[in-house]
Amino acid sequence: MAFDELRLQLDFLQFLRATAVNKVAGLTAEQAAATPLPSSPRMSALGVVKHLTAVERWWLCIEAGGADLPSLWAGTPDPSWDLTPDDTPASVVAAYRAEWARAEKALRGLGPDDRTRRRSEFTVRWVVAHVVQETARHLGHLDVLRELADGEVGE
Repeated sequence: MAFDELRLQLDFLQFLRATAVNKVAGLTAEQAAATPLPSSPRMSALGVVKHLTAVERWWLCIEAGGADLPSLWAGTPDPSWDLTPDDTPASVVAAYRAEWARAEKALRGLGPDDRTRRRSEFTVRWVVAHVVQETARHLGHLDVLRELADGEVGE
């Protein structure tokens, strides 16, 4: 059990990350790329995971950690939801996991009250809380997409 505030938030984030990966596990490439929601024609399970990768890149690595990395969502509409022919469940999950390692490195040595390194506009506490809520929100989308794909429910 974590007693440090930032460690506690990061532990919750890790649980949410693992749950996102579990939501994609076992889906075929077709199921993972399906966009069954007429009101969200770009939303697929793989697209959600790609978007979460972009969220972590921007907020944890670039904004909080000050890493010199390209944004994964520059553009309108946000391209992080879009799939390429090379995107597979394995490749998208691998990219997401690689971003976790980059985020851990970028946050190393920072405390919750530290200002972010890119713009100093936010605290690390705020950024991590934002990424936790964003990830949790998109897990709801993954819940629905997984249930529509194969009827699987639960964490």
